[in-house]
Amino acid sequence: MKNSPVKKLTEITLQSLVDGLGKVIKGKGDFLTYLVTCLVAGGHVLIEDVPGLGKTTVAKTLARLISTEDRPIKFRRIQFTPDLLPYDITGVDLFDPDMRAFSFSPGPVFANIVLADEINRSSPKVQSALLEVMAENQVTVGNRTHHLEDLFFVIATQNPLEMEGTYSLPLAQLDRFMMRLSIGYPDEMTELTIIKEDPSHRILPEVEPVCTMEEIILARQEAKQVYCDERLMTATVDLSRKTRDHGGVSLGISPRGCLMLIDASRSYALLQGRSYVIDQDLIDLAPLVLSHRIVLNDYRLHRGEFIREIALESLKGIHT
Repeated sequence: MKNSPVKKLTEITLQSLVDGLGKVIKGKGDFLTYLVTCLVAGGHVLIEDVPGLGKTTVAKTLARLISTEDRPIKFRRIQFTPDLLPYDITGVDLFDPDMRAFSFSPGPVFANIVLADEINRSSPKVQSALLEVMAENQVTVGNRTHHLEDLFFVIATQNPLEMEGTYSLPLAQLDRFMMRLSIGYPDEMTELTIIKEDPSHRILPEVEPVCTMEEIILARQEAKQVYCDERLMTATVDLSRKTRDHGGVSLGISPRGCLMLIDASRSYALLQGRSYVIDQDLIDLAPLVLSHRIVLNDYRLHRGEFIREIALESLKGIHT
């Protein structure tokens, strides 16, 4: 598989996607790689950051970079507000007086890339409306189930600073996100470049597709074939069990968290041009995939650093 022409084509396609994003989102190569990793792994992303760093722009750019054979992929933005209702997201059955029957009017989740902007500004009831969609790629209204397309990717955003008028995401909702990422402030030179070029207004409108939806689906299939040694899987299980037994943690990692870490590591390896997962993949991804899945009762612990330390300890154990 290492020298497979299909795999090489997939690697080039995914790198073109990262490079295309980098033309608009400046100086954030690692963040963009993790975002594409999550897309290829079939997960969803929660971006937690202060306003003005490009959270909305990155979603719009990603949608413009992917096409189908005959049309652009579907992109929808949902602005979450306190008065939003569940059917504003999923859709609703409407009565057609001409047909004398109800017909389904699909909501904005019936798209390929969905930006759930400021998701923590809506009520838990509305937030939970995304649960079935994110987990099953389907919406059930009344007695009918409506399936979404194979490529369905949710990018949710939230502001971690403002607490007034917000509703914290319940753990069941957080657990549906494969990764929680942060863009972070740019460095001085990058910020100067952003001010000079204004990429969201000058570059984004000119962005052309670099890959097709079918190629993303193919990349997902390729990622599932990436080899992960059983010892790395054992280390992942050991990591999860250590979080459950730690005195500073009241709720540890579930088996779903382990599965998502392995899936993300396979996709990450594919982006690096490898047909196998290595230790460093797990070390890099564990804080991003697992830190939002634990509940701490020790305020002195930092989630990301805590997960990384346990990952290092668990991986060290399989080599001794």
